[in-house]
Amino acid sequence: MVLRGSGRAVDAFYASIILFVGRVWDAITDPMVGFFISKTSWTRFGRLMPWIMFSTPFAIISYFLIWFVPDISTGQVMWYLVFYCAFQTLVTCFHVPYSALTMGCAQCWPLPAGMTVEVLGTVLGTAIQGQIVGKVDTPCVGSPFFFGLTNSSVAMEELNMTHDTGSLTDTRNAYMIAAGVIGGLYVLCALILVLGVRERRESCELQSDEPVSFFQGLKLVMNHGPYIKLIAGFLFTSLAFMLLEGNFALFCTYTLGFRNEFQNILLAIMLSATLTIPFWQWFLTRFGKKRAVYVGISSAIPFLIAVVVLDSNLFVTYVVAVAAGISVAAAFLLPWSMLPDVIDDFKLQHPSSHGHEAIFFSFYVFFTKFTAGVSLGISTLSLDFAGYQTRGCSQPGQVNLTLKMLVSAVPVGLILLSLLLFKLYPIDEEKRSKNKKALQDLREESNSSSESDNTELASIV
Repeated sequence: MVLRGSGRAVDAFYASIILFVGRVWDAITDPMVGFFISKTSWTRFGRLMPWIMFSTPFAIISYFLIWFVPDISTGQVMWYLVFYCAFQTLVTCFHVPYSALTMGCAQCWPLPAGMTVEVLGTVLGTAIQGQIVGKVDTPCVGSPFFFGLTNSSVAMEELNMTHDTGSLTDTRNAYMIAAGVIGGLYVLCALILVLGVRERRESCELQSDEPVSFFQGLKLVMNHGPYIKLIAGFLFTSLAFMLLEGNFALFCTYTLGFRNEFQNILLAIMLSATLTIPFWQWFLTRFGKKRAVYVGISSAIPFLIAVVVLDSNLFVTYVVAVAAGISVAAAFLLPWSMLPDVIDDFKLQHPSSHGHEAIFFSFYVFFTKFTAGVSLGISTLSLDFAGYQTRGCSQPGQVNLTLKMLVSAVPVGLILLSLLLFKLYPIDEEKRSKNKKALQDLREESNSSSESDNTELASIV
């Protein structure tokens, strides 16, 4: 990633720093937003909808400014850092209440249907930006060693100065057009959500009966064993797939030599994920969630090994992309399908403590985004140490080896480690059924007690 303005470039190193800091900031804001949402008073629009309504326009503006190249000679790094962090915060203000709404409406809007639409939106965004930007031909920069220059940084700067400015302008305009289209879709989806969904107080009430401080809520959540074990397993799973997704474009471009195909390969991954979510919902219903985790996540291992062991082949690469999409679908669906079971278990252990659902959701997203930051840091440092050359037509052998490790060996090891951790997760199908029955009994007992109190009060009156 190299951003340009006024003839000066934001180096890939600074771009990585911007992304890393933004991810860390995003991770920090998730539990904070979840806590503030849990303390929000009910309004005529609901308690969750106002967060979605007021964050949307500012999120669109900040997203557009991320892709805008300011005509300034200094301060570009700060420009992109500020607006990237702002965008991540505003998206959090949208996503956390949206997740709570999804869980609260699970009976009328099944979870796999919601996840399918969510992944379909990701596919649509990937296709729009990929196809718009992919149509612009941005020439690669040859290795400085071919020009007899011993100082690689000076060589790259001279090559950048002579680079075709017309192609950079076309690329910049393509990103702006894509940002405008995606921003329009963001507004459209938000309008459909706000106008088409009515928040119901009785099913979406997250407010605690007694005020709970941020640190008290954090302590309660972090002391719940099943939640910690679920997060630990999916932390390593998320890290594995984020390393794969984050480096797959570079792997296709340089190691496999498919420079003009990686956008379509990425699209194949997302389409495969979208189409297989209903299958995984059927599988976890038929065979149980823990078994679905073992089968779904481990299914990518042989394909990840094959893509680096076999010779470069476009057909094999597409097969691997489809297989990775199948596992990505499992990684998308299963955490959100298992999280309600953890919350049910928490309610049984703490029957007098209410209103922590948003904290559960936000902290899960926090750990997921923290993993994204770790993945970005590992990738950036590894490629920089190996001698990665920004926009190079080719890369040194050490870079190709590093890319193989980042898309195959390391993800496979992390997946195996996560499968071992899932063995410690205590909520199987039997315990899940018992928890459901116990919660239903508690609700019926509470309702009968409330009805008897009302009857007694009426007779007194």
